[in-house]
Amino acid sequence: MPPSVAVVTDSTAYLPAVEGVTVVPLSVLAGGTAHDEPDFTGDLATVTTSQPSPERFATCYRALATAGHTAIVSIHLSAELSGTVGAAELAAASAGLPVEVVDSRSLAMGLGYPVLAAARAAAQGAPLATVAEAARASAAATRTFFYVDTLDQLHRSGRVSAAATLFGSALMIKPLLHIKDGTIQPLEKVRTATRAVARMEDLAVEAASSSPVDLAVQHLAAPDRAQALAERLRKRLPGLRELTLVEVGAVVGAHVGPGMLGITLTPA
Repeated sequence: MPPSVAVVTDSTAYLPAVEGVTVVPLSVLAGGTAHDEPDFTGDLATVTTSQPSPERFATCYRALATAGHTAIVSIHLSAELSGTVGAAELAAASAGLPVEVVDSRSLAMGLGYPVLAAARAAAQGAPLATVAEAARASAAATRTFFYVDTLDQLHRSGRVSAAATLFGSALMIKPLLHIKDGTIQPLEKVRTATRAVARMEDLAVEAASSSPVDLAVQHLAAPDRAQALAERLRKRLPGLRELTLVEVGAVVGAHVGPGMLGITLTPA
């Protein structure tokens, strides 16, 4: 018998296959053709992205009901960054079984950790309200810091303001950002890429303190720098339980550009 509560997320969680979790992909639009995010391998420089349609969520919810689930928790990237939550809510209204839509207020592993928390609760037989609360509690306790080489792509896609873009371009300052209140916001002014990554590392260590944490290092087309950052963090965090190295996919990649490094940490 499957767990009574199914967990659904979208492809920007960038999780490996997890038992009990169904992934609805976002779309990458290139040359007039739409591709499911996990299937797209082309150049990200000129692509645009789109949330799943309500009908795609509805089809997913119907399939889970047919498989024997009696309720669904559907957890997605921040509604401040995408219309995915809205599409899921429209589908939930006529799903034929209870669907609780959770806005993670984040993305990538800031979404992935709440999904994993919900999946653990569902696997233990928890009811709908408890599974949804597990996701919300994890989302509230999870922090994300990240570095990009330039804010230009984030600005073009409307994910950061013109004022934030000036913050990054003046005097060749490298953008150090975080996710706060569901949005991407400037965090500190740092003069070089090396200093920005070092400062991000320090912020993660400060946030973790000596508490037990799980941590993800995320990157786009920067595997060596990501691996080096992960190894430094492994040595500096006495409470580190699990460290995950993740390359973000096409949807986030289209907005941040190559060279992005990020750290997401959550209480273990």
